[in-house]
Amino acid sequence: MARTGTRKSTRWQDLTPGQRSALLTLASVQVALAATAWADLALRPAEEVDGSKGKWAAIIAVNFVGPVLYVRRGIRR
Repeated sequence: MARTGTRKSTRWQDLTPGQRSALLTLASVQVALAATAWADLALRPAEEVDGSKGKWAAIIAVNFVGPVLYVRRGIRR
């Protein structure tokens, strides 16, 4: 079945070395932020989390924004 859209998807091989490096760097930052936030959420008592832990676990999965929101708004200080 042929693609009907006009937008051509870019393959890894089509990226320049600089684009590949930038993409890998951003992906690494995203994974590190999410892993740090999930680890904190898992170890933090529920009383110290503003809202349900399940809700925050799902929010953390949102690229870049989720982990930052958890740190800024999810942890009771």
